[in-house]
Amino acid sequence: MIRNHLSTIIITIVTATMGVIAAIAFGKMHHPEELFPSDGLTGKVMLSDYFEGIKGTNGDTEVYLYDSGIEGGTALLCGGTHSNEAASFLSTVVILENLKVTSGRVIIIPRLNNSSFTCSDPMEGFPAFYEIPTKNGTRRFRLGSRVTNPLDQWPDPLVFAQYPSNQQLSGFETRNLNRAYPGRPDGSLTEKVAYAIIQLIDKEKVNIAFDLHESSPEVPIVNVIVYHENYEDIAMGAILGLEMANLQFSPETSPKNFHGLSHREWGDYTDAIPFLMETSNPSMGRLRGETNVDLVLRGYSDNYKKAKETGALRIAYREDTGEPIEHRVGRHIMGIVELLNSYNLYYPDKQIVIENLPDYDLIMGKGVGEFLNN
Repeated sequence: MIRNHLSTIIITIVTATMGVIAAIAFGKMHHPEELFPSDGLTGKVMLSDYFEGIKGTNGDTEVYLYDSGIEGGTALLCGGTHSNEAASFLSTVVILENLKVTSGRVIIIPRLNNSSFTCSDPMEGFPAFYEIPTKNGTRRFRLGSRVTNPLDQWPDPLVFAQYPSNQQLSGFETRNLNRAYPGRPDGSLTEKVAYAIIQLIDKEKVNIAFDLHESSPEVPIVNVIVYHENYEDIAMGAILGLEMANLQFSPETSPKNFHGLSHREWGDYTDAIPFLMETSNPSMGRLRGETNVDLVLRGYSDNYKKAKETGALRIAYREDTGEPIEHRVGRHIMGIVELLNSYNLYYPDKQIVIENLPDYDLIMGKGVGEFLNN
């Protein structure tokens, strides 16, 4: 009898301990990592300052302001629309922690869908966190979900009717921020976040806006710059500049009949010039095999190597070296730089001049961690 009683106590203690450990780990997902902006930072506000409807929710997120004090244009740089796309978020962090603006303004939102950083995608096996070594220690970052946390927005409908187009999509897409623009103030949390972003673009008079993404190597829309049809000249000028730097980007016009996406609705509903960029990330694909931190960061997969060698698939995958995080972050940063250079040629009275960002070769040579503060 005593032995059974002791066993019950031990099992209870072990179970309670495991519960506490799990609760602590779960709680960490709701606390964003500290970022360390460069000395050029001039202000920090919240997205809810542009729309109070998301205040106090997990949809609210930090907005970082860099004002040169010299008259010019305003750029908006967004990462973390899909928080399981590591290079999207990390690229904005590298820029945030190194940026110097010498003309105009830059606004950075690293966690555009903040709620998506607090959960993972079921059945995908993504690691919860990944770590980047830096000069002053290791930085740990969250790898989240493609969509808003279901705890923040539930249930999903069977069919998602995109507002205001009434375009019919899978119910899962109701929590995809990049299907929710232009949003609405009385909609779901995801639609409210989209609405807040549109309000920011209008109130801050954003001239050019970037939405950073990653996609699987086997999809057609990868290693591309997607542009609104009104701004083809700027996109083509940037792609030429990138070709001269030995970086190949494919131009892709935003489809007029696919609604809810940033490169479509930012261009239709605001005065901003929108661009979306995609890098090739094997951890996003269906051929990837085991999904772990090494795949997320090193970007090497035997499955994709074999697929490339067969020639049976048209995939954007570098079979010898894979798609490491340095390559993907470097491409994003160089894409932004060249798009701004091209924009400045067409809008000399609204110049946006940035400095102190590492180029592709530096990032490839020294690693992403070399350009992260601590």
